[in-house]
Amino acid sequence: MVREFSAPLDDVRQAVTSVQQDHTIHGTKMFDKDSALAGADATDSTPLFEPWRGPGEVFYKTRANVIAPRHFLDSADNGTVAVRYVITSVTPDRARVRVDAVYVESSHRIAHPSDGTVEKEELKEIKDTLESMQEAAAQAADSRRRQQSAELVRQSYIRQHEDESTRLNTAQTAEKDLQRQIATLRLDLERRVKDPGADLKAAPFRSAASLKTLSAHTELIVLIVTPHWLGVETPEGQRGWLGVEQLEPLP
Repeated sequence: MVREFSAPLDDVRQAVTSVQQDHTIHGTKMFDKDSALAGADATDSTPLFEPWRGPGEVFYKTRANVIAPRHFLDSADNGTVAVRYVITSVTPDRARVRVDAVYVESSHRIAHPSDGTVEKEELKEIKDTLESMQEAAAQAADSRRRQQSAELVRQSYIRQHEDESTRLNTAQTAEKDLQRQIATLRLDLERRVKDPGADLKAAPFRSAASLKTLSAHTELIVLIVTPHWLGVETPEGQRGWLGVEQLEPLP
């Protein structure tokens, strides 16, 4: 199953690898109570697919010890589910993703193709991840524009202070007010990690890959604000995502 996305290759690659590393194979399950097949691992290769000889970048995700997974034709016995992603560039602003899924029995080595549900759901996860990334990038750009606007205002007050001596008192008052606003903004943009610590995520999802574990009271800069997730930057300059409930204001 193939789908094109209106995004640069680097952005699509980031969305695909995020889904590849989410430890879940979407669109299938072993038991009715499950929503998906958990416990999957990202891999560089798998013998369950023939070596890819076409253009593009290839990624894999596998889940072993699966019993008769749903949505694989005539599946039975115990085996392994594998998903393959192939990314190719179409134009500088478009990329194509191909997703294939197969279930192979361990004992008889019989391969069972997906009925298309796994490919469809994996592509949906990639689409949702990419849209979240694009929304976060747009919010970050808007935040930068607001910061640049505030800096331009500050510089304007400074020039007025230097060039118009007759308005010195007014300019000084305005500058003090602006400094208070900047201080307030700084407090709004800083948070720290609550006890007992938290995992910094690569994307705003619980299932996203963990970049590192942050200790309690680690101070962070907030770059992106969403209803449930905050895009943050660590003191070392690493960026990632934390849930709103995992952070608290600085004392």
